[in-house]
Amino acid sequence: MNPDDRAPLGLRELDALPEGLLDTESCGLVGRLGGPSLIHLQGDRDPPLFVCVLMHGNETVGWDAVRGLLAGVHRGGRPRLPRSLCLFLGNLSAAAQGLRHLPGQPDYNRVWPGSELPETPEHALMARVLEVMTGRGVFASVDLHNNTGCNPHYACLNVLDNPSLHLATLFSRTVVYFTRPKGVQSQAMARLGPAVTLECGKVGERHGVDHARDYLAACLHLSALPVHPVAAHDIDLFHTVAQIKIPPEVTFGFGAQPGDIALIPDLDRLNFRELAAGTVLGQVRNPGARLVVQDEQGRDLATRYLEVEDGELRLRVPVMPSMLTCNALVIRQDCLGYLMERYDHRVPQRSEGSGP
Repeated sequence: MNPDDRAPLGLRELDALPEGLLDTESCGLVGRLGGPSLIHLQGDRDPPLFVCVLMHGNETVGWDAVRGLLAGVHRGGRPRLPRSLCLFLGNLSAAAQGLRHLPGQPDYNRVWPGSELPETPEHALMARVLEVMTGRGVFASVDLHNNTGCNPHYACLNVLDNPSLHLATLFSRTVVYFTRPKGVQSQAMARLGPAVTLECGKVGERHGVDHARDYLAACLHLSALPVHPVAAHDIDLFHTVAQIKIPPEVTFGFGAQPGDIALIPDLDRLNFRELAAGTVLGQVRNPGARLVVQDEQGRDLATRYLEVEDGELRLRVPVMPSMLTCNALVIRQDCLGYLMERYDHRVPQRSEGSGP
């Protein structure tokens, strides 16, 4: 289906939780809500905490964490909250099928204001969410995600100011700063206040749900975010310098699986490890096959980071990867992973509102 032929997406706004919603699994939300929904829950303090879940329909940690949080504070049919909460539930139709996004849909976390993708109904939807929240004000914004590969729990942000760094380190001392891809939720919401994306491990891991739930509870109890610098010993800051993609025409597999490129079977075990030059990532069976490695300006840096020697695909320089995955569908829909460099020396000693 051509995205331009799809009907506009309406934003459903509610001022209370529908009866029984907290008992509904993510796969059943589209039947209860109909589509993307923004639920405003009044608390004792404003402006609200904005929480975003199910940007990717197969990443259920956010909804499960919110269910646990709100179930624990319900009184008389309504949650008693120390701060107001605005909850955005995103790609519910994909959640019904356990997919990142449906065929014909764009990635919901690439179509927020600032996106470089061609306009779709989803762009207008996210612009409307931003408009609503601009009118209400935002204390902080939290977008909750799962990984498909082996990664620690970590926070991502797009602006390096002190309140944002404190918001990130409240979740994890491991923090990743990035400016691409564009059109992500945290980048758009950073216009309104501190914003983070939280990576909470694999789907179904109880620790990820509990960690996210406890983090949201802590955010709701904050009266303010500190403006003083984060101590250097309390943060490991990394900068995403490149994204790795496999071109559509290149076939691939893992281990003995067929393909132009055979990646090592446990590729995701390399995430967040400082790898030496010469580390083997796989075998290149077709001499014409290559990976695309692009930096934040879209420049191809494959020859800087990768080399092929004796048929082996190796790192050319020391680097730390993140979000490497062995999930073939995610690789095709998004990417193979990212490359990072340490950024600790650039932790800002600045006041609130300063940029990177």
